[in-house]
Amino acid sequence: MNEIKKGNIVTRNSYGNDIYFYVKRVLKLTNKKSIVILKGIDVRIEADAPIEDLKLVTKEEYKNIEKEFDKKIIRKIEEQYINRRTKEYIYTGKILHLDGDKKYSEKSMIYYRKMGLNAIVRNIPENKQPKVMNKYLAIYNPDILVITGHDGMIKNGTDYNNIYNYRNSRHFIESIKEARKYDRKYGKNLVIFAGACQSYFEALMDAGANFASSPGRILIDFLDPLVVAKNIAITDKNKYITTDDFLSELRDGKKGINGIGAMGKKRYIYTPNRM
Repeated sequence: MNEIKKGNIVTRNSYGNDIYFYVKRVLKLTNKKSIVILKGIDVRIEADAPIEDLKLVTKEEYKNIEKEFDKKIIRKIEEQYINRRTKEYIYTGKILHLDGDKKYSEKSMIYYRKMGLNAIVRNIPENKQPKVMNKYLAIYNPDILVITGHDGMIKNGTDYNNIYNYRNSRHFIESIKEARKYDRKYGKNLVIFAGACQSYFEALMDAGANFASSPGRILIDFLDPLVVAKNIAITDKNKYITTDDFLSELRDGKKGINGIGAMGKKRYIYTPNRM
């Protein structure tokens, strides 16, 4: 086996090599074994695995994965794009998206831009998101806040109500709480999406999210949080939107994403001379 190091792309033999990951860290243990911290390429999961369970992906394979990832984003944009040419100026809700993954931040910005949305994306590690929340809300004054990155259950299938069984849910929860404190002070009425793969859905909602992942403790698609933000942004300010309104756009429906809903953030300014 070639030496596996930070930045490599790998799959896990024990899971049938079904998900592609990049290597975040390699931890050397005292018994001369190594545990590798992994982040999903196109699903928002963080996991760990013994180094001997990993299969190294070749550069050629990785190029093909990247091409497929980009094609997937373009397909989603083509499916969802709405021609908004009108005699009215449409203000779509402003999105602030904090993402713990650098590559996802870049891909997210491509999606928002192509969809014609007013969005700011910042790559902030999950554990630092609560600390910068007030600062970024003050700078960007968004209507919609997306808080995401990677997550996962440490003991999969057990301890659903133990916050320490989730890799990053506690950071997402603290971020929501900080955002709601800010919101109460300034009356912005933010719409918040929070979470990633296998996140502690109930605790995220209790903290103050409008939408969150993952009710079924399943993997969610990279694009799912963006789909939520997009639909809120383009929904009229007088209309209440729920997951049912965009269910067909989510990869796994309400098992992956759900919530209490929110008022849309789109508004119109009539301009009769506009062609």
